[in-house]
Amino acid sequence: VGNRDDSNLYINMKLKAAAEIGISANHIKLPNTATEADVLKCIASLNGDPAVHGFIVQLPLDSDKPINTEKITNAVAPEKDVDGLSSINAGKLSRGDLGDCFIPCTPKGCMELIRQTGIQVAGKRAVVIGRSKIVGAPMHDLLLWNNATVTTCHSKTSTLAEEVGKADILVVAAGKAEMVKGEWIKPGAIVIDCGINHVPDSTKPSGKRVVGDVAYSTAKEKASYITPVPGGVGPMTVAMLMQSTVESAQRFLEKFQPGKWNIQYNQLTLKMPVPSDIEISQSCIPKPIDQVAREIGLLPDEVELYGQTKAKVHLSALKRLKNQPDGKYIVVTGITPTPLGEGKSTTTVGLVQALGAHLHQNVFACVRQPSQGPTFGIKGGAAGGGYCQVVPMDEFNLHLTGDIHAITAANNLVAAAVDARIFHELTQTDQALYSRLVPSVNGVRKFSDIQIRRLQKLGLNKTDPAALTKEEINLFVRLDIDPSTITWQRVLDTNDRFLRKITIGQSPTEKGFSRTAQFDITVSSEIMAVLALSDGLDDMKKRLGRMVVASSKRGEPITADDLGVTGALAVLMKDAVKPNLMQTLEGTPVFVHAGPFANIAHGNSSVLADKIALKLVGKEGFVVTEAGFGADIGMEKFFNIKCRYSGLRPHVVVLVATVRALKMHGGGPAVTAGVPLPKEYMEENLQLLAKGCSNLNKQIQNARMFGVPVVVAVNAFKTDTKAELALVVQLAKEAGAFDAVECTHWAEGGKGAVALARAVQRASQAPSNFRFLYNVELPVVEKIRLIAQQIYGARDIELLPEAQEKVALYTKQGFGNLPICMAKTHLSLSHDPEQKGAPTGFILPIRDIRASVGAGFLYPLVGTMSTMPGLPTRPCFYDIDLDPVSGEVNGLF
Repeated sequence: VGNRDDSNLYINMKLKAAAEIGISANHIKLPNTATEADVLKCIASLNGDPAVHGFIVQLPLDSDKPINTEKITNAVAPEKDVDGLSSINAGKLSRGDLGDCFIPCTPKGCMELIRQTGIQVAGKRAVVIGRSKIVGAPMHDLLLWNNATVTTCHSKTSTLAEEVGKADILVVAAGKAEMVKGEWIKPGAIVIDCGINHVPDSTKPSGKRVVGDVAYSTAKEKASYITPVPGGVGPMTVAMLMQSTVESAQRFLEKFQPGKWNIQYNQLTLKMPVPSDIEISQSCIPKPIDQVAREIGLLPDEVELYGQTKAKVHLSALKRLKNQPDGKYIVVTGITPTPLGEGKSTTTVGLVQALGAHLHQNVFACVRQPSQGPTFGIKGGAAGGGYCQVVPMDEFNLHLTGDIHAITAANNLVAAAVDARIFHELTQTDQALYSRLVPSVNGVRKFSDIQIRRLQKLGLNKTDPAALTKEEINLFVRLDIDPSTITWQRVLDTNDRFLRKITIGQSPTEKGFSRTAQFDITVSSEIMAVLALSDGLDDMKKRLGRMVVASSKRGEPITADDLGVTGALAVLMKDAVKPNLMQTLEGTPVFVHAGPFANIAHGNSSVLADKIALKLVGKEGFVVTEAGFGADIGMEKFFNIKCRYSGLRPHVVVLVATVRALKMHGGGPAVTAGVPLPKEYMEENLQLLAKGCSNLNKQIQNARMFGVPVVVAVNAFKTDTKAELALVVQLAKEAGAFDAVECTHWAEGGKGAVALARAVQRASQAPSNFRFLYNVELPVVEKIRLIAQQIYGARDIELLPEAQEKVALYTKQGFGNLPICMAKTHLSLSHDPEQKGAPTGFILPIRDIRASVGAGFLYPLVGTMSTMPGLPTRPCFYDIDLDPVSGEVNGLF
């Protein structure tokens, strides 16, 4: 800190010594305006950086601001405190733990000098003059633990000459020029002079010379060995600093396993019967999230804490780790589910707990953030279940770090901008509108960057606002939005059925401009899909700008960039783009990031979370991510959309199946949420089960179509019999699965998924030949037909008139080469939720096609599939409450 000449001299000596022996050393310079917080932040970063084996804080701290030196030296991690000045290292030295601490470099150098004389320290009388924690106090401890009889003297010692005369070994660090006289010294003593003092000397160009604390010329006549000043202890101090750094690196390597995390796992206390999810979550004491971050190799300045249990991870981590090889990439999907769900989230968490806490592999789960709409209104939480959960589950399921709220704000900003633009264009002349869009500020008009892009899009290469003609001004200011083509809706993160259709513009101030609109749920916003598919802040900003909100009356697409809101959207989303770090019940790390719907969007967590996780786990590690709905929807979109944009290639598909769902596909009665299961699901029925495995067989074939090995996870329920579970495993293998495994992780945590984890490990080593289902250059209709025929089993597709019009429109507008994101029911391979099993020969009706141009896909609406969120299954939330004393959430999930 600062720029003291003496400090710079010492630092340059250390840098030169390091360079001579091959230590990589850097000088971090903070200005003399640096605060204590600035210094502590720098120290925290070095503490967390595994590439740094040792660092020192050069004293004194030359700052204009008050800085507590003790606080600074104690902030240095003891294992990197190669100066040995922290209280922890000093305490270990005072206790005699010499092999488990760093010793201050000057005393350490003094001991080395004494050793090199060949004279034994043990049994000798030693005198130390000085009691500073840098030299005097640690020198006393070192001599004592080397079995000398030690006396410490200082400025208040009245019989100093007498004490010096008894010393076989004399170490002087008093800071007073030539205070120890030669006649005081015992003949044959070893004299170590640590002093550096300046005395007047007219013979020197500087007018002064350097002397020690000992009168050298007379003392050398009495001593058997004596250190000169300068050139005695100083070089030895530097050498000891180098030696301590090497020792630190050696200690690091002794503990370091290449690519392996040093992670603390939580032990589960399993109970039978299994308690409710919220009870299990609240019984767990999560690790502090900054500890999780350290364990997985994140640096302190890459982590932004949101309380004790969640944090955001900066994208700088991805840049730092860019040369790190990726780990194995695993996607968890499922057969066509019942309305109850078959446990994909639970399996995802169970698998990572098994791989991490039980098989000791580096492993990350990457999951979507759930919407509050389904959480409160339909299905409860999405944190997993039983002993396989992301914790704390109430924070996971509710606000988390505010990403969904940021998306709500950004989405509604676009909606407001659309209607405001239409209103202004209807009520103002070209010139008045131009004056509002390009106002004069201090007499100067200037186009913004986004307006320059608008001009370039119009073919106008002008940058001076005064240079536009009337015709060009007209082109610039009038988007001429056709209200009937507006596709952008307002959103909120609640299922509110009475906002599904609304009329806006009722106020007299809107001058009669009103139209029918609607509210969607926030996670269905295109901005959510943009967040999930973005590759970074710049890519997100470009995607936000490309979002199409309507068409002009000339049939041209109107984008967020045309509206002039791209920058504002990026500002609202700048924190949401950072993945959220949490943990499982057993202490394995989880990224919770983005939550796009799996029907009108691609139903997968973010590309950024996956990419950072793949770097953090390293070459031998695993990243397990979950795809929404069944394999015909979430997995297909994971491959054809997410993998296409991310460039990532999966190693294994984990396909989740249950006896319950397979019996339904075999012709069992309807399964309804909130209603007890019919007896067919409670009793053994191998015939019904075998028939239903047609769906399992088809979904296995769907996964293998992409060239990826499949492991089937059979989630066992207490109503399943051994024969039923064995039959599913057998038929899955016969259908081409790499392996099939019975799983009990819901009741047993990671232990119940160890067999699955081992199967995934083996499958990840198997040959794979990943490929996309279609080339995006194919015509829109052909891409839809390929998905319908290959994935769903349809005979053909039928485009209704509105869909035909959209194909023509999007092709004309230049969007025909986008991937396809089918919006269809998740309850059947077909468009009809009542058709179970593996139907074939049907015609798939395409009712309409819409575009998410910013996200980067077209989404056909199949059959009667609604783009609106499901409605609440109950009229109120009577069983949800908050304990006012503990602050715990009760009754939720």
